[in-house]
Order: sequence, then structure tokens, then C-alpha cells
Amino acid sequence: MSARRQTRSTKVEVPIPADGKGFPSTTSRPTMPDSTPYLDSPFLPTILELCLLAIYPSTLLLGSIFSTLAPSTRAATYNPTYQAYDPSTAPSYFARKGNFFNVYFVKIGWFWITLAFASFVITHSSLGPPLRPVLTKRRTQAALRYATITLTWIFITQWCFGAPIIDRSFRWTGGKCEVLYSDSYAAEQEREDMSGVEKALTHAACKTIGGQWKGGHDISGHVFLLILGSSMLWLEMLPTLLRMEGLREARRVLTSDGLVRSASIETTDREGDKNIAVPRETSIGVKAGLGVAGMSWWMLLMTAAYFHTWFEKFTGLLVAFIAIYAVYFLPRALPVWRKVVGLPGV
Repeated sequence: MSARRQTRSTKVEVPIPADGKGFPSTTSRPTMPDSTPYLDSPFLPTILELCLLAIYPSTLLLGSIFSTLAPSTRAATYNPTYQAYDPSTAPSYFARKGNFFNVYFVKIGWFWITLAFASFVITHSSLGPPLRPVLTKRRTQAALRYATITLTWIFITQWCFGAPIIDRSFRWTGGKCEVLYSDSYAAEQEREDMSGVEKALTHAACKTIGGQWKGGHDISGHVFLLILGSSMLWLEMLPTLLRMEGLREARRVLTSDGLVRSASIETTDREGDKNIAVPRETSIGVKAGLGVAGMSWWMLLMTAAYFHTWFEKFTGLLVAFIAIYAVYFLPRALPVWRKVVGLPGV
């Protein structure tokens, strides 16, 4: 009776040809797909990842062009100080800061991102036994990646040993808190009792005393949050979504021996079929992640169309991309960092 092959997962690392320097001969190494110098760099994303990340600047560009050319937005009154349209003349429901999706999704966006991430980690079999509290290496490294990204979000938008970096950068670029005139004597007296440094320390403190941020550059916190959270979810789920051999990503990593290699997960079942369906219980996390990532993209488009200046949106994008690169791409070129945070799907 013929022996059956059992399901197994092994990591395959194949050296990439590089002018014959230290690599096995052509006859001794497996055949590699056609490659380009770009794809051979561990410092850069794959073409597929690059296309995915390009969605974000394209969305910001599309929304900004719409806000400039659309008759509805050109006719509406936009207040740059409040960074919002007058509610009575807002060109769209999504142009109002009080719209349902802005209040209950974007304002508490990290809650939804965390919920989707946790759902994926505890339900998908590629990270450990589904719905079982088993602390595997992959789950631990996924948690470390999440913790690093979350810490970045906190430092940028919430707290950084005092004021968050967004508020600090606003003040560094000449911004300050200007107190508005009020007919209320008590309110005026309360403002006078507060020191100028305290009033200008954070945007939240400025609003509390009835003031306004004026004069500096305000990095778009909405753009930063939506891009940071959704791209984290995408890059965590991408190896899972690309289970078919023809779509498998070819990431390059620099190993401790100084060679650039290709790391991938090879999965086969007992019949030799490599197109294995995702178990039903593990699809919950993927659906949750796709749902949050999709809603984040829509709200990013709305933010691009109705809020902030071009440069404010660009700096929000830039800061988010720096954080994502440090956690999801830099480890491929730094073996020591990769041992800590790992790589999704490996």
C-alpha cells in the first residue's frame, strides 16, 4: 500500500543569484522566478506590496483633486482654523465633523483596528491553534509588531513624555494657542489664571480653555491613523490572502551569513494540491480585518476630499509610512531586528 504524504509547512530560503559571489552553482540551486535588481533588494517592498501601498497616496491625491475642482466644495465655506466646513453649507454629509462614521469609527479608530488585529491573530491557523490561548512564536512576534505600531500611534497623537509629537511639531513650526474673546467674565478669569505655556502645550488643552491652534503646521492625525492602522492589517493578512502558488509573494531577506535569500511558506496536502482553502473558523479574523481596512480607506478618501491642506495630508502619510517601513520592511534587511518582530507569514 502506498504511503500518504501528510500536510506540512516548511520555510524555504533559496539564495538569489548575484554574479556568482558565494552562491551555489546554477546546477545545484533550484530554479528561481525571473527577477530584477529591484526585487533582489531586502530594503524594498515587493512589486505587489508597492502596488498596495500606492493606494494611499493615490487616494489622497484623488480626494485633494476632487476638493479643488468639485463645484460643491468650491462653493462651500471652509474654515482653515477649525479645519472644517460650515455645517449649514457643508458640501456632503461626510464633510461634517459630526458625521456618524467620523465620530464612531475614526475618532475611536484604534479600538476597531485593535479589535480586527486581535480577531485575526487568535482565529487564524497560520499563527497558532484557532480560538485557543496558546502563545506561539508567531503570535508573540505579531503582538510585538502591533505593540510597536501602537506605541508609535501613542507617541505621535496621544502622549510623548508630555505633549504628543503632532502638537510639538505644531509649536516647533511657529504655532501657538490663541484665546478667543468671550463675554463671560468667569471664563476670561479662568484663562488668565492659566500660564501661557500650559495653554499652548497641546491642542486639547487649547480647546479646553476656548482657544484655537494658529500659525503652525498641523500634521493630519486622521490621515496618519487611517493609513497606519489599515496598512498594518493589510501587511499582516497579505501572506494569508495569497495562498495560491501563482500569487505568492517573493520577499527578500538578508540572513546572518550575509546572503540575500527568498523566504516563503510552502504548504502541501496529502494529495499534493497546494491550493488549500482557509478553514471556516479562521476566516472570521480575515473578514474583520478586511472590513476595518476597507472602511479606513473610505474615510481616508473623505478626509482627503473635505479636510486638511495638501501638505498636512502629505505629512500624515509620510509619518505613517516611516513607521510601517520600520516594522514591516526594515526587519528583512536587519536580521537582529527580524528576530524580535519577525515577518508576517514566516
